[in-house]
This record gives sequence, C-alpha cells and structure tokens, in this order.
Amino acid sequence: MSVELYGLAKCSTCDKARAWLDAHKIKHSFTDYREHPIAPAALKAWAKELTWEKLVNRASYTWRDLSETQKAASTDAQWLALIKEFPALVKRPVVVKDGAVSVGFTEKKFKELFGG
Repeated sequence: MSVELYGLAKCSTCDKARAWLDAHKIKHSFTDYREHPIAPAALKAWAKELTWEKLVNRASYTWRDLSETQKAASTDAQWLALIKEFPALVKRPVVVKDGAVSVGFTEKKFKELFGG
C-alpha cells in the first residue's frame, strides 16, 4: 500500500492524520505543499477526481480574504494560479492512497480508508 499525505507542517488536522497513521502503523510520506508546491499536473488530476470545489477549502480564512473575482475561478488555469499564490486554499490533508485521492481527516474517514 502506498500512502502519501499532502498538507501544511503547522496544520493541526494534518498532525492528527499523521498521528493516526503512525498509531495504526501505516507507512506514509508527508509533503508540506507550502515548502514543496504540488505540480500543476498533480493538482489537475486531483481536481479531476474530486472537483475543484471539493479540493479547495471554502471555509478557510484564506478563502474569505479573496476578492470576489478570485472566488469566481472556474477554469483549471484560474484555480492553479490561485493555489500557487495561496497554497493554504487546498483542503488538508490530501491523501493519495494507491493512486486514489481524498481530502480531510476524521477518525471515521480514516477507518473507512485504511481499515479499523
């Protein structure tokens, strides 16, 4: 099983997800996408699987501070430009397990994803 987590190093939700994986002895890698930006091709692939609406955290302070024009992004290019400028817009953590993508962490969700 291949598990990759993407998020921010100082994100409490990412910390909880990583601790859950460690406690369940699930090997994983972690990438801080502020320090190591995600390639546009990977972001587009994630959005194709999830949709931009599910990939972007519209409840975040970062989103709330955007202009109405920025919030009206509708093309891949517009979303990619926003995320490049504001990496914290991506929901955390992004989990890539054996090529399948999901976002967010709850214990229930991880139990479903990885088994109990």
